[in-house]
Amino acid sequence: MVVKNIIDDLSQRGLIHQHTGTLGEITEHLAQPQTVYCGFDPTADSLHIGSLVPLMALARFAQYGHQPIALVGGSTGLIGDPSFKASERALNTEALVHQWVECLNQQINALLNADRGGNSHSARVTLVNNLDWMQGQSMLHFLRDTGKHFSVNSMIQKESVKQRLQRDDAGISFTEFTYMLLQAYDFAQLYQAHQCTVQIGGSDQWGNLTAGTELTRKRYGGKVYGITLPLITKADGSKFGKTEAGTVWLDANKTSPYAFYQFWLNTADDDVYRFLRYFTTLPIETIEAIESQDKASTGKKQAAQRLADEVTAWVHGVEQQQAAARISSVLFNGEVESLTVDDLAQLALDGMPSTKLSADLLTLPLTQLLVNVELAQSGKAVKDALARQAITVNNQPLSMADNMRAEALFIPDRGFFQQYFVIKMGKKKYH
Repeated sequence: MVVKNIIDDLSQRGLIHQHTGTLGEITEHLAQPQTVYCGFDPTADSLHIGSLVPLMALARFAQYGHQPIALVGGSTGLIGDPSFKASERALNTEALVHQWVECLNQQINALLNADRGGNSHSARVTLVNNLDWMQGQSMLHFLRDTGKHFSVNSMIQKESVKQRLQRDDAGISFTEFTYMLLQAYDFAQLYQAHQCTVQIGGSDQWGNLTAGTELTRKRYGGKVYGITLPLITKADGSKFGKTEAGTVWLDANKTSPYAFYQFWLNTADDDVYRFLRYFTTLPIETIEAIESQDKASTGKKQAAQRLADEVTAWVHGVEQQQAAARISSVLFNGEVESLTVDDLAQLALDGMPSTKLSADLLTLPLTQLLVNVELAQSGKAVKDALARQAITVNNQPLSMADNMRAEALFIPDRGFFQQYFVIKMGKKKYH
């Protein structure tokens, strides 16, 4: 199976959800190098794994000779995208949004431009900030030059807006209602300044994408295209990108490389081959070969580990991926007691979540202590695990009777080398 162009590649991976024009027209347009962009609004100081699909798509476009632009929304981030949100977003301060823009710029640059030891996804991405062209706009000029091209009748029919208008408990402010105009203006601006002719985004961005293609046509006579990527869901219906500990971030300080690796390693069989298509640049033939080998194998399947290796190496670099794989191997084989003091120190450095026990922590019951160190989301989860003896400290199972005995459990004589306590909760969570 020979993949000749980016549209065939995305299609075979199941990554095209909606598109303006026909796929034939877009394929013909992309037969020559084009500029393509995707926007990322700063809603935190890091992107999370939900952003990996569009980031990877930009890298894929670069592999086929196109020029990617990553737009970080310094102005749209001040407004807030209402798309499929149940209620109005809280507005953040300009200083905070500016700080988040800087964080995302550094993160995207590292993911798409830097060579961090074996990173094969270098995309030569151009980074832009829409605040650069919006902060000098006067309201009068924007309303005359841009707002005039938008029909309110059409805007309220967009699904992302319609859902808010139909809610009795929450409407939509004029501020968020105008978000569509700002994103549309971004596309028109990038068309004029960078000859950008393709915008990609999540399926929730369809209304904003089509608004941009229309504005670019009306203002500049430009023929441009929009492509949406599918919303990533898990086969069991649970939300992708969430764990018991919360959101899986791309920043190593918010989600350690080890925890990140574990997320992918624990991918269900029903999802893993689809995720290999979505989140790696492995050729389709290679993914199909992995699936065939796994189906024929009576032993351990390789797909989840290959997925974890590929994604972790891209996001955190090969060294961190190898460290995470090493930790996982030790814990999977139940060899905690065979570790040396240097091994345990290295595991903490490599990224296994760790906490220095303070006198304050030792006064807490386990139900609070394990929540504080983010091993569990709630005291109830800890109680349930204690009730079925699913929590161990240095391989010694605990019961409900131990809940109030943290000070007695974590004493030097019970620690590995009088320094370390390895806590295991359930089958796979370590601290």
